[in-house]
Amino acid sequence: MYRTHDNNTLNLKNLGEKVKLSGWAQTIRDKGFIIWIDIRDRYGMTQLVFDAERTPEAVVKKAREIGREYVIQIEGEVIERESKNKNISTGEIEILVEDLKILNASKTPPFTIEDETDGGEDLRMKYRYLDLRRSPVKNKLLFRSKVSMAIRNYLSQKDFVDVETPYLIKSTPEGARDFVVPSRMNEGQFYALPQSPQTFKQLLMVGGLDKYFQIVKCFRDEDLRADRQPEFTQIDCEMSFVDQEEILETFEDLTKHLLKEINGVEIEKFPRMTYADAMRKYGNDKPDIRFGMEFGELNEVTQHKEFKVFNEAELVVGIAISGGASYSRKEIDKLIDWVRRPQVGAKGMVYVKCNDDGSFKSSVDKFYDQDDLKAWAEKTGAQPGDLIAVLSGDVNETRAQLSALRMEMATRLGLRKADEFAPLWVVDFPLLEWDEDSKRFHAMHHPFTSPKTEDLDKLKSNPGEVRANAYDLVLNGNEIGGGSIRIHDKETQSKMFDYLGFSEEEARAQFGFLMDAFEYGAPPHGGIAFGLDRLVAILGGQESIRDFIAFPKNNSGRDIMIDAPAQLSTDQLKELNIEVKLSLD
Repeated sequence: MYRTHDNNTLNLKNLGEKVKLSGWAQTIRDKGFIIWIDIRDRYGMTQLVFDAERTPEAVVKKAREIGREYVIQIEGEVIERESKNKNISTGEIEILVEDLKILNASKTPPFTIEDETDGGEDLRMKYRYLDLRRSPVKNKLLFRSKVSMAIRNYLSQKDFVDVETPYLIKSTPEGARDFVVPSRMNEGQFYALPQSPQTFKQLLMVGGLDKYFQIVKCFRDEDLRADRQPEFTQIDCEMSFVDQEEILETFEDLTKHLLKEINGVEIEKFPRMTYADAMRKYGNDKPDIRFGMEFGELNEVTQHKEFKVFNEAELVVGIAISGGASYSRKEIDKLIDWVRRPQVGAKGMVYVKCNDDGSFKSSVDKFYDQDDLKAWAEKTGAQPGDLIAVLSGDVNETRAQLSALRMEMATRLGLRKADEFAPLWVVDFPLLEWDEDSKRFHAMHHPFTSPKTEDLDKLKSNPGEVRANAYDLVLNGNEIGGGSIRIHDKETQSKMFDYLGFSEEEARAQFGFLMDAFEYGAPPHGGIAFGLDRLVAILGGQESIRDFIAFPKNNSGRDIMIDAPAQLSTDQLKELNIEVKLSLD
């Protein structure tokens, strides 16, 4: 037996007991006649004492061999500490050590294994197994486990069946790029790793399982952005004989349960907003509604006033920044520089100061009088003391730029509070979106999404206006889940493939198995997938998902701990029948 207790258990009730403890040496304080060592495991920390008068001499001598992160086992007696530590549960006791075993020595770690470490991110990722010993990282993984178990328990109690679907599947042309896996047994052919278990969960509905879920790894070989991983985890769900309302209610209840169980927060209202309204009011389809700053569209009160920039713009739109009228010219210039950054892309920004006396001062006073600026304030909801920030240009670009500014100002003003939760359903997404590169429509979600029945007649005449039976669940400005009611009959699915530019032969080659299944009595069905990594981070009050993943990749998609991806040997490539041409340039 290596231990009788963990290092977070013992207290004054255990005084006089003989115990065994095991763990890592956290800190060592040698005063000559007495040595203190803090021993740490996953559960907590306990102070050990080696006293020259009360501890065998050989044990004291061995204690002096111990370095940081040595793995040790001790036997000793629980005694009361003279100098108590109220910050830890074992802070009122210590162990008078009678016997010591060094189970494993350790090199000096490349960074301190403490809450506040001196290790940079790349260094900590290279030695991730050491970083996991630090409480902030360890506790995030324990938190993730707690969330995952709460999800599993809840869905199981609601009669969802946990089913594993294949990881080696077929590559499809829709969506992001696939990670591909060569097949040695089938020369020249490749599997793909799933971007989602989409078709399999639909087939499970055809198979009569009625309610399915899976916490599953998914893979996308796409260009990485900050805090995006090439492999990620989904809570994947599907239900039969349901409409959109039933799915929204089911997963509202799951989200309510998680917020109450994990965060102790009760939320009753899950507002609903159409995609069109979300874009018009907030400039994106996952708005953070913990704060206001709704967009005010200003075309009708800004154009035809001799100001060429606004007159030529497709959209003129602004937001009111609380307290911004007090900003100095230098501070406003910095804000203008911020929106001009390549990451945002605005050409400039017009501003209006709403003075406390009800007057206005703008950067375009030459073109607009006080009545004009008052109308701007009414459109944006600006109050005395606020600053109105106005952008203009192409509709989609300008909305995205102002949305970025809105989020930045909310962060600066402290409006994005980690302990405040504001869920929102965004519904009525466009079914299709136009792609300029390929000059054709693509499915906004995926080609299995059902169109709104009342919009079916627009598929040929005006496909861009067709709405989907699709919905996203947004929490604090992050999409945490998305799904749709699926097409469940072969005829409609064939039409959808046709509208998306698939020939009959291409559709058959890619999705023939699904079309065949629909001929055997497929029930009406729909579902949703939550991003577990993002959900856990938000529930944990964090923006970054990386520390909630045991072994994350860096921003280049590399695992710098194991140095992956890596090249294969020539023999491996030959066995896989892959020919690699080396450039001599």
